[in-house]
Amino acid sequence: MDDGDAPPLVLPLASVRADDVPAVGGKAANLGELIGAGLPVPAGFVVTTAAYRAHAARVGLDPSRAASDPAAARDLLASAPLDAATEHAVTAALIELGPEDVAVAVRSSATAEDLPGAAFAGQQDTFLDVSGPDAVLDAVRRCWASLWTDRAADYRTRQGIDPAEVAIAVVVQRMVPAEAAGVLFTADPLTGRRGELVVDAAPGLGEAVVSGEVTPEHLVLGRDGAVHSRRLQHGRVRPVLADAPAAQLASLAVRAERHFSALAGEVWPQDIEWALADGRISLVQARPMTALPLEPPDLDLVQRTVGPFFLEMFATRPYPLDVTAWLGPGVVRMLHLMAGSVGVRFPPLDQLVRGRDGVPLQLVPPRPRPSLSTLGAPLSVARRVRRFDVGRWTEDPLFAAFRSEVAALDAEDPATLDWQGLLDRVDRCNAAMEPLGKIRVRYLPGSFVPFLPLRALLGVLGLGRLAPRLVAGGRTRTRDGNDALEALAAVVRADPELARAARELAPAGFLEAIRTRPEFAAFAVRLDAFLAEYGHRESVSIVIATAPTWRDDPLPVAALLTTLAEMPPADRAHDPGAAALAELLGHPALRSQRASAVARGIVEACRRGLAFREDTHFYITALMPPLRATFLELGRRLAAAGALVVPEDVFHLRLEELRDLADPAVMGDAEADRVRGLAARRARLRREYAGVPMLDPSLFGGRRGSGADAAGALLAGTPASAGVAEGPVRIVLGSEGFADLRTGEVLVCPNTNPSWTPLFARAAAVVVDTGGLGSHAAIVAREYGVPAVMGTGRGTSVLRDGQRVRVDGSRGRVDPA
Repeated sequence: MDDGDAPPLVLPLASVRADDVPAVGGKAANLGELIGAGLPVPAGFVVTTAAYRAHAARVGLDPSRAASDPAAARDLLASAPLDAATEHAVTAALIELGPEDVAVAVRSSATAEDLPGAAFAGQQDTFLDVSGPDAVLDAVRRCWASLWTDRAADYRTRQGIDPAEVAIAVVVQRMVPAEAAGVLFTADPLTGRRGELVVDAAPGLGEAVVSGEVTPEHLVLGRDGAVHSRRLQHGRVRPVLADAPAAQLASLAVRAERHFSALAGEVWPQDIEWALADGRISLVQARPMTALPLEPPDLDLVQRTVGPFFLEMFATRPYPLDVTAWLGPGVVRMLHLMAGSVGVRFPPLDQLVRGRDGVPLQLVPPRPRPSLSTLGAPLSVARRVRRFDVGRWTEDPLFAAFRSEVAALDAEDPATLDWQGLLDRVDRCNAAMEPLGKIRVRYLPGSFVPFLPLRALLGVLGLGRLAPRLVAGGRTRTRDGNDALEALAAVVRADPELARAARELAPAGFLEAIRTRPEFAAFAVRLDAFLAEYGHRESVSIVIATAPTWRDDPLPVAALLTTLAEMPPADRAHDPGAAALAELLGHPALRSQRASAVARGIVEACRRGLAFREDTHFYITALMPPLRATFLELGRRLAAAGALVVPEDVFHLRLEELRDLADPAVMGDAEADRVRGLAARRARLRREYAGVPMLDPSLFGGRRGSGADAAGALLAGTPASAGVAEGPVRIVLGSEGFADLRTGEVLVCPNTNPSWTPLFARAAAVVVDTGGLGSHAAIVAREYGVPAVMGTGRGTSVLRDGQRVRVDGSRGRVDPA
């Protein structure tokens, strides 16, 4: 390539557009678009990525080595002088910009910066109020060097960006002598609502706001510029941003959002930096908002009521494959079957889970719709209550058919199937749920009916407070599993060598010892038997089949055993259910043998009903290990063909996309590249939304736990299990922390599922970020007689390990002890 074909080293800012990102970076391209749209942007130019690449090549920078040793890369780039061509181009552009002493802002503009899903906010450097050619040239070198700060290199690694593909340009603009500056979001970054603009403003330059050095003035504006609310800076009596410039800013921001939305083909809210000087607003940066929640849905009373239950199921974001290969054809299909049995239409999958590019981003609690058939539901329900005895549901031939199909799936090795056979196996796993769905249709009415007379009985006797403990006292498969785990712990306690291994080794080492040391062979057999019977339970949620169960990864079981083995056996004499029943039967109105028998029968019927619902859930999850094994085999085939980096990347694909693929054994390179790029793109989007919940708990009465929800409380939430207990906090975020909980500590966790229940026997109390009265954690807490508060919103972030608290499960409060 001759000099005439060489890419330019400097470009006028007004000449660049969105297509020029490879040459000018994201920040410069966005500023050029603003100028092209007629919006006020300070004049300037761009030192292109061609100048950076030439400089990097001249000093011998290797991107792979730079990623592992960023400090050396920074030294290389910052210490070497610019070549004569670049120095001349920058100096000439400065002369065109104004007098020699004109003050400029010198800002980094990386090729992976200020783009959808990768804001890179604050990762590269900015230099303000720079004057003179020598100072500007030095600032350019320092911006180049900032591409390799430790924070920027780490950010790119987490975003999955190849260091060899990234480059940096530098924007040089006239400084705005700002009287005030700040940021504006064209949507609420916390709730996702698009109807208002959110502004932070401070006197002087905007860097103090962006860097968090000051607490700014906070405004909420209408899209018409009207000030809806304003919180002044502490100590100020006059606003930083008066109403007139606020309206001007709103108008410019709305125009900017419309421009970028037109480019994107969809509404794309913007994060805008602005400056105010001489009564005029200038825009100095614009980029798409990242991790912005979808617009929150408007919920009716039914949705607000069921919201906490469904949010607990979606406390962790499912993968695209979870939604399309399990939630839709399995779980939701069963819900359709159950709702249809009473003439109710359950909403389709796309109304329950909303997303972008196939990635689930938002849960919308279901809004079931009655139909004319609902009028006949009472008769249908009464018929099923008479015909199907909930106490004998396991004798139903449908249950035998279900167990037979699960056994066949467990016995089958997915590796022996061809590509179509694997896809058919996904369908078989989901079809196997249908018999249990029919069982629920048959027996579920009978599981609920006994609660009506119980509620009436307790109401008449004034003993309503006993209801949760009364019904939680029955046997369930979950309780059986907890007892079996306690029995394993008893074996460990009784065996000196096992006990020493549990005491001295970390859970991973203990598990390895069980698997490899000959003297532990008998215990390994017992552990395998436990996993075969109980290890299929979901480790995250019933809607997430991609997560490993205990059978797939027994490490959480090993962690629980190391904890249980060093403590005395659980006190089985304390049975809250038995104590509650004794109190009920001790009431004077129930002293006769007949009355006592009737009351006992009602309670037992309720317990059978609750056990039916819990146990059918238990058996449904038996389909999750064979389904996950199928997913991973699909992933292994694609990874072997180069279409995925690792087998688990298959979780980012949708089932219909897998059906459309050719057998990986004959897949072409172009198709493999497309699939690998699709999975990588969705992985980045998933990482972007990692901290955004599927639905804001406050939409249906969930509490933020700020301390203002109840006077003097550290946290407030839903009263879920009665009683008061004190103890030190132990925050457990996941199964990796199971071994940390000690007897008498207050378990504080983001959410729970059945795999957590052994911890409840050790906890003094339970505090959970999500969930409500009917959530799994609440039911188990009542069964164990442990005070519990649900739906605190952010207990895991407000409380700290070792902090002594008083948990009032009757009032839903967590107070200092």
